[in-house]
Amino acid sequence: MPKELEELARRIRKKSLRRKVLKFLKELDTSPGLPLEESPGGKTRHHAYPGGLVQHTYAMTKLALFLCDIAEEVYGWKVDRDTVIAACILHDLMKAATYSALEEGYDYSPLGERLDHVSLIIAELRKEKFPMDVVHAVAAHHGDKGPVTPKTLEALIVHLADFMDAKLNGMV
Repeated sequence: MPKELEELARRIRKKSLRRKVLKFLKELDTSPGLPLEESPGGKTRHHAYPGGLVQHTYAMTKLALFLCDIAEEVYGWKVDRDTVIAACILHDLMKAATYSALEEGYDYSPLGERLDHVSLIIAELRKEKFPMDVVHAVAAHHGDKGPVTPKTLEALIVHLADFMDAKLNGMV
């Protein structure tokens, strides 16, 4: 388990959710794809280099926590930070299973040719009985380009943080 993601998971206050996230990270099976630590965050658009997935996950979680601060301090809204942290950590983990490395760049693994990372992670989260708000925030992280749109403040924050970090890295 990458130390950066473990550090973030340990910030989850609700013990049962923290345990679930840490267990999921520890037992994550990314075959037939790449090991989590070696996976890119995307094939070409953003974080398209070894370790990019972990870097993206870490950066977007930090952005999401900043958005939580704004939501609470500026707007007075109540945010479930545990849901936000958990969803940020989990949202793209199955990308590693859907990618394979080429001599230069990346392509889809045999699994990735048939299933997308969102479908895979949602199936795993439901199987492991993660809270519905976490599952929803993960399912909605692509906003109006995904299977569902954000229906909670936490899901919206996860979506915005994902979008911002992908854009920041992809454009720079």
